Amino acid sequence: MSATSASELATVPLFRTLSEDELGDVAELFDARTVGPNTRLIGEGTTGMVFFVLTAGNVAVTTPDGRTVSLGPGDYFGEVALLTGGRRTASVTTVSEARVLVLAGDDDFRRLTETYPELGAEIEETSRLRLAAS
Repeated sequence: MSATSASELATVPLFRTLSEDELGDVAELFDARTVGPNTRLIGEGTTGMVFFVLTAGNVAVTTPDGRTVSLGPGDYFGEVALLTGGRRTASVTTVSEARVLVLAGDDDFRRLTETYPELGAEIEETSRLRLAAS
């Protein structure tokens, strides 16, 4: 894994409201990882302690009923289990080589959403919509 830069975070719509200094602070919470195609990042039913932000490549989200949703650069995933304290509600697998920013740990996720409540609100709304669609 490598460090995440503020300039890389600035390309992600979720972080659009943050100042340059705030982007630098948030970047310290994330590690960057490049993964190959067909890599399972999340397995449905597993414990969820990692939040992912996709900055390059595509992933397929497979729901319990077999539906597949595609996500691309700027999308994020893994928030449902962190917000609910439950298990993963879907599986996520890379379709192509992908670059993901990885925030590991419940404490860092909580720190992110509490320090930047506008991010927390957007993440919670995305989670609510995802749960309603499943």
